[in-house]
Amino acid sequence: MNMFKSSLALVLLAVTFNAAYSQCKDGWPGDRAKAEEQVAIYTDAMKQGNYRGATAGLQWMLTNAPKWNTKLYIDGTDIYDKLADKESDAAKKQVLVDSLLWLYDQRIKNCGDEASVMNRKANASFKFNVKNKDKAADLLALYDKVFELNGNNVTDPSLTNYMNVVKANHMFLKNLNDDQILARYDKIMTAIDYKIKVAQEKGKEADVTKLKGYKDVVDGILIGMVKVDCDFVKKNMEPKFKQNPTDLALAKKIFQFMLNGKCTDDPLWVETGEAIHKVEKDFGLAKNLAVKYLSAGNEAKAEALFKEALTLAKEAADKAEVLIYLGGIESKKGNKAGARELYRQAIAADASGKEAYEKIGDLYYGSFADCSKKENIGEDRLVYLAAYDQYARSGNAQKMAQAKAQFPSVEEIFVLSWKAGEVKSIKCWIGESVTLRTRD
Repeated sequence: MNMFKSSLALVLLAVTFNAAYSQCKDGWPGDRAKAEEQVAIYTDAMKQGNYRGATAGLQWMLTNAPKWNTKLYIDGTDIYDKLADKESDAAKKQVLVDSLLWLYDQRIKNCGDEASVMNRKANASFKFNVKNKDKAADLLALYDKVFELNGNNVTDPSLTNYMNVVKANHMFLKNLNDDQILARYDKIMTAIDYKIKVAQEKGKEADVTKLKGYKDVVDGILIGMVKVDCDFVKKNMEPKFKQNPTDLALAKKIFQFMLNGKCTDDPLWVETGEAIHKVEKDFGLAKNLAVKYLSAGNEAKAEALFKEALTLAKEAADKAEVLIYLGGIESKKGNKAGARELYRQAIAADASGKEAYEKIGDLYYGSFADCSKKENIGEDRLVYLAAYDQYARSGNAQKMAQAKAQFPSVEEIFVLSWKAGEVKSIKCWIGESVTLRTRD
């Protein structure tokens, strides 16, 4: 009896807590004592893992107090989910699954909150029915309804579940054409993009990473159903984009498919990338567009995008990468000192990176003509010592050997009355000191 009172107290506490959000208004039935007893009994059975034993009390409440409290349906779906999980007989299992889904319908009927509960029902049905050919069409209709009711506010599991249900219908029933598949794909991607934006605004990077992973999954499922190659994009999507270049969802789809199809040299890829970039500032997009413009010889456009990417970069390695690109642009302009400064900034941003040291070495190695006084070849060769030291920091053994082969010879430093081991200054733009070594 004490155990019963304890369980009853916990039930009453839970009911009080749930009342804040419950839309079931009736509360306890006329025979409250009987109802309290039934709730306490089924609650105890649940705690003991005796889900079969919990069904009698649950059914009494469903029959006699269907609007008692939302807790009734939360507990009920938990009970039947556990029972269906454990049932090995296929026919009995389906009966339990059908009962589980009926409970969600009853919750909507008696407690409201259709959009949220329908989403829960869809994911519960997916768990048990996704591989059932006979349930495929119903499951698709259910997810169609979920997205109609919830829009972008569907639960995260629904994102990939919906696409898998589309796949199931495509495989089992052959009841969807390419346009119908793509229409649902659009809904899912729109919801994912919305959720990514919200997560970014809240600084939830782990959620952003997870959601981007969902995008990859959904894209993979789509490609398995529809041959979305570059020809498909050009034929089916480019005309729509040309008619409406502000269609962000379409631009994103084209951009990703062309990236997957390795046809980023097509001007359409850059066009859609620019369309996306106007609305959504993203480091990866800005960097990739900059790289594309750089490879096309449009250094001014590339530089502007790299500088924008630098402001968007959050990771040290990303900042270093962009600074190295910017250093390369300065080097092409002939501004070696400016390029070196950018490479040094890259090293400061990410000390673990070695590429910037190699780039500085290249600047020094290529400065023989700039720094030569043409008075003594031994002194002019000091730039190769400076280059070697930078290559050594980068760990590039091949370039180290290349630079060492250009060191001054013993005879060349003898003429200058210099000795190996002495420290010498390079007077040109390099402005550094090196320890004197010879190539032989």
